[in-house]
Amino acid sequence: MDAFRIQGGTRLAGRLAVDGSKNASLPQMAAAILADEPVTLRRVPQLSDISNMLRLLGELGCTGDAEHGTITLTNTDPSQTHARYDIVRTMRASICVLGPLLAKRKHARVSMPGGCAFGARPVDLHLRGLEALGATIELEGGDIVATADQLIGTTIFLGGAFGSTVLGTANVLSAATLAKGTTIIESAACEPEIIDLANLLNAMGAKIRGAGSPRITIEGVEQLGGTDHTVIPDRIVAGTYAIAAGITNGDLTIDDFPYDHLLAVTELLGQIGVHIDRVDSSEDPARCRVKVTSERHLNPAVMTTQPYPGFPTDLQAQLLALLCLASGNSIITEKIYPERFMHVAELSRMGANLIRQGPTVMAQGVRKLVGAPVMASDLRGSACLVLAGLAAEGETIVSRVYHLDRGYVRMEESLNALGAKIERINPDAPDGSTNHPTAVNRTGSGSVPASVKFNHEDEQ
Repeated sequence: MDAFRIQGGTRLAGRLAVDGSKNASLPQMAAAILADEPVTLRRVPQLSDISNMLRLLGELGCTGDAEHGTITLTNTDPSQTHARYDIVRTMRASICVLGPLLAKRKHARVSMPGGCAFGARPVDLHLRGLEALGATIELEGGDIVATADQLIGTTIFLGGAFGSTVLGTANVLSAATLAKGTTIIESAACEPEIIDLANLLNAMGAKIRGAGSPRITIEGVEQLGGTDHTVIPDRIVAGTYAIAAGITNGDLTIDDFPYDHLLAVTELLGQIGVHIDRVDSSEDPARCRVKVTSERHLNPAVMTTQPYPGFPTDLQAQLLALLCLASGNSIITEKIYPERFMHVAELSRMGANLIRQGPTVMAQGVRKLVGAPVMASDLRGSACLVLAGLAAEGETIVSRVYHLDRGYVRMEESLNALGAKIERINPDAPDGSTNHPTAVNRTGSGSVPASVKFNHEDEQ
């Protein structure tokens, strides 16, 4: 099982570009099930989650041709409606095939999803929304079985205990495009990934208004066609590298930075002492060039994660690593996934002074972090430990970095190009060596067919 060996204490400097968004790409790939013609997606990140979704779609009769970050998806066998556990268990976003299968093929059998294990993330809102559209939902052997001869538009409330549901909104939105009549989603997720999905679906012939607001209106159509769509930049990857610059007192230029999608993050980082300045104000603010610099003195902060446009839960762990080195006491409260703090114990092994009480962590800033063996437990927690290792004195070993390969395209290579000293190793191999990471499934559920593997040669 791969690990990172990090020699800390180096300052990041240079330039890199942000990849396309994983969280936007996955529901868009699932939405291709709705189309009667090929759907092409560009700037898709070359990640294990993407390859797993390609495998899943392939089993569902939607074949994918992937090369150089471009995927063309074509429905070739509409009789396939079973999303098996062996693939679904590797990623939570696989639930996104439920709505498109139900709307287009009238039947769907989808295993309960897997993914990162940092607390309960039920799918009841997904099912409630589809039932409101007229679907019959049953649970059989761990599978969700949904059937409907014709979905009927209605008004659906998708609010939950911790706010709106992004994947639930994506599922209901996709299904409603082929429903009869008008569907109104109240308390819809407002994230940029939902806007991008709606833009894709509208380009395919859907009639969607209000994406990006809490109320989305969908006028059902009889069929959807193909299109060619470019995925938005990944705001979580962009935020992670901005924080990496801050924690190493670095100086980075970042291209394709989704500035408009990270206003809560850029504002808070500025207060802490990490400055993100647009280099060319004439560029698209959702895909522009920024310069990230850091003051030597980092200020403490108080932050609560919130649904968009608030501070994203997917950057909470990375921010905590930064605040470990701030001068004073910081308070972080997690309102989206209150149990998402498995990285706290590992940061403490590196000398961080952290106190957790329920969904809140207080970080008393320390003068330095010290390298140590630590274990990654989820995707963003893994990124947090890598950032801490970059700033720590001495050597840090981060084990189980297959989590990182789900959300960051060869992170060690990107950081090494900026001056970091990271080596990917396999402690279980006799010589400690490892194969070059690729966009294959690293969780032990099988390899990706050659027809859907990515070509890495033109990676920027």
